[in-house]
Amino acid sequence: MERYEEWIGRAKSSYNLATVSIIPNIYYEDLCFQIQQSAEKALKGLLIYYGIEPEFTHNIGILLKELEKLTEIPGNISESIKLTKYAVQTRYPGEYDEITKEEYNEAVKIAKTCLEWTENKIKENEKNKKPQ
Repeated sequence: MERYEEWIGRAKSSYNLATVSIIPNIYYEDLCFQIQQSAEKALKGLLIYYGIEPEFTHNIGILLKELEKLTEIPGNISESIKLTKYAVQTRYPGEYDEITKEEYNEAVKIAKTCLEWTENKIKENEKNKKPQ
């Protein structure tokens, strides 16, 4: 298994953890942390696929800036930046509003789109590498 595939696998694992089902007494904040992790790991996997060692960061905006040097970033993928706040800010008790079910659902949608996009980029590139 290639290293980038391990990252994509971990991205899927984080996504599945956050969406498997709503279990009593689990905060949306904790689920959104896993959602953020899914997008972060997917983007890092794509950077690794392109031969770039990703920066050690939870900031999705930084990862997208690196990817912009290699490929076009669609607007719906740029929305992934919204997930950055779930990496640290809401991970622990603090001074912030609770995350609502609607916010959680939006985060899931964004992460799913990001994950699918990274997988499709890799598939497209692999297809273009093969002799016709």
